Formats: sequence, structure tokens, C-alpha cells
Amino acid sequence: MRDRDASGRPVNARPRDALGRPLARGLEDVAERVPQRTRTPFEALEDAQDYLDRGLPFQAHEVLEDQWKAADDPWRGLWQGLAQLAVALTHQRRGNLRGARSVASRAAQRLEPYASMAPYGIDVTALVSWSHALVADPDGDVPVPRIRD
Repeated sequence: MRDRDASGRPVNARPRDALGRPLARGLEDVAERVPQRTRTPFEALEDAQDYLDRGLPFQAHEVLEDQWKAADDPWRGLWQGLAQLAVALTHQRRGNLRGARSVASRAAQRLEPYASMAPYGIDVTALVSWSHALVADPDGDVPVPRIRD
């Protein structure tokens, strides 16, 4: 039986490890939980970058996914691509190189239409290049991307 919030939506209240993997019920939660709150796009980018810089890509994904789900077109694809970058990095850190490659490839495809726009000051071209580097060498030492400078 799934855990549900007050509105009946499914939630996963199981404890998680530092990379967001669910642990058995009753074990200690070691993942840093992402506070649920409404963020401006700039706050979301800042929070996601902070999580990435601290080696917490799963948490960065949570922030970016919230933006993706709240965004209207035409920005949904941007936020989905950014969330996928964090998921790709999460897969890489977990040792799931096939998953890292697959999700990084989808992230690049999702982000490419935004490359000429630089929405919210995001260097989309650099993020697409980062995605391609991860696809080419998912086991390599690909530095953590800077979403914006």
C-alpha cells in the first residue's frame, strides 16, 4: 500500500540513502530532504545548483522536477531537460552507467531547442555539451555542470 499525502496523491515516505534510493521501512533516512515550497525560477536554479555543488544530484532533481511540473509551455521542456540532467548524474553516481547515458541523451534533446535563448541566464549550450560528454563517457570524470553562472 502506497503512502499518500492529505489530498490522496501518492508519496514515497520510505527512508532514502544519500543518492535518493529507497531504503527498507524502519531504517534511518540519510538523504537530505528537499523542502516542499513554491520557488521562483531563479530560486529553483540556485537551490538546484547548491545541491549539485554539494554532490546531491537526486535533491537537485527534486527541485527541478517541481518546476517542470508547475511550468507552462513553452518552458516545460526546459525544466524537464534540467531535471533529466540531475537524474543522469544521479544514475552515474549510483553506478547505473546505461541509465546515465540514456537520460543524458534525452536531456540534451529536450534542452537543444532552448540553446539560442539562454532563458533565466542558463547556458543551455554548455549543458547540452555536458550531456553529450556524459553520453560519450558515463564512467568518466565529467565535472558537475553549472546551470548558470
